[in-house]
Amino acid sequence: MTQTIQSQQRGIMMSETALKHVMLLRENQGKDLCLRVGVRGGGCSGMSYTMDFEDPNNIRPDDEVYDYGGFQVISDPKSLLYLYGLMLDYSDALIGGGFQFTNPNASATCGCGKSFTT
Repeated sequence: MTQTIQSQQRGIMMSETALKHVMLLRENQGKDLCLRVGVRGGGCSGMSYTMDFEDPNNIRPDDEVYDYGGFQVISDPKSLLYLYGLMLDYSDALIGGGFQFTNPNASATCGCGKSFTT
């Protein structure tokens, strides 16, 4: 795992590698966007992680917002029940690369690591 960005207590943590990759993806969008991280039912283990860029104007009053040097990561309270303490990392390995989720709330994860159960 790459180095974690730590400046304050966060419900969703990101490694420097993950943040750099997300910033690159956002730059390709050509807009000032934030990253929404959440969960939904489904996947081979019961719940799947979701990540998508969102316009900062869509941040709801009950969303949790984590600031990473001007880049915002947001999550709704219901998802945060399952995600609090999540470490988001990124690997560019040819096999098994991509975003990696380390979730202390998961009792089991699927083989690809994109879904979990509590």
